[in-house]
Amino acid sequence: MSFGSETPIIIKKKKNGHGGHHGGAWKVAYADFVTAMMALFIVLWVLGQDEEVTKAVAGYFKDPVGFGSNKGKGIIELKGTSPIDLDLKAKIEQKEMEKQRLQSMGEEIQNELSDSPEFQDLIDQIKFEIVDEGLKIEILESSNDVFFGIGSAELNGKALTILEKIGAQLAKLKNKIVVEGHTDSRPFPGSMAGYTNFELSADRANTARRSLLSGGLNQKQIEKITGYADSQLRNPADPYDVLNRRISIIVKYTEK
Repeated sequence: MSFGSETPIIIKKKKNGHGGHHGGAWKVAYADFVTAMMALFIVLWVLGQDEEVTKAVAGYFKDPVGFGSNKGKGIIELKGTSPIDLDLKAKIEQKEMEKQRLQSMGEEIQNELSDSPEFQDLIDQIKFEIVDEGLKIEILESSNDVFFGIGSAELNGKALTILEKIGAQLAKLKNKIVVEGHTDSRPFPGSMAGYTNFELSADRANTARRSLLSGGLNQKQIEKITGYADSQLRNPADPYDVLNRRISIIVKYTEK
C-alpha cells in the first residue's frame, strides 16, 4: 500500500453550548424587574393623589370595561376636561338656560292674556309647550270660538289682537320663528279650482305671520311659513275635530 492512496484523517472538535450571560434567561429577569419597578411607581403615584383619583384607579382595576362605559371618562381625564367636553357642556348649559327663558316668556304671555277680561274665555285655547325645537305656542279653535271664517284666511278681531300681543313679546327675543297652519280633514268648501286645505293652511299661516309683525316682531326673525293641511292632526282619532284647526308658532332654540 502506497502512502499516496491513503485517506486523510479529519478530526472534528465539538463545542459544548452553555447558557450563562450569553443566554436569554437574563432578558426575562430584566423584564420582570422593569414591570416590578413600574408597579412600584404607580403605587407611589397613587398614594400621592387625592381621594377622587385613588377611587378612580381602584375602580378601573376592579372593572376596566364597566368603569369606562359607566363613567364616560378615563383616569387621565379626571384632572382636566377636553375641549370637546367643555364645548358640549357649554351647549347643554346654554340650551337649559334658553329653555327656562322661553318657559318664562310663555308664562308671561299667558299671564298677560289672562289679566285681560276680553280673553278670559279664550285662554284655554292657547297652549304653551316646550318641544325639541323650542317653545311651541298653539292657538286652537273651538266649537264656540273660531279664529278664521269657514274656508277663509281672514282672522277675527280677538285672534288678531292675541297674535299681536304674542308678536310684541317675541320681539324681545332674537330667536327664529316658524309659523304653521293646520286644518281638519274636511275638504275645502270653496269652488276655487286647485285650492285645497294645503293652500288654505298656508294662507292662514301667512295671515298669522302678518299679525305677529303688526305686533312688533322683526321680519328677519321669521324663518319659515308652512301649511300642513290635515297632515299633522292634533287629534288623529277624530280627523274632523275642531281642535285640529290651529295656528302653531314655534320659537326655536338658537343654533349657537
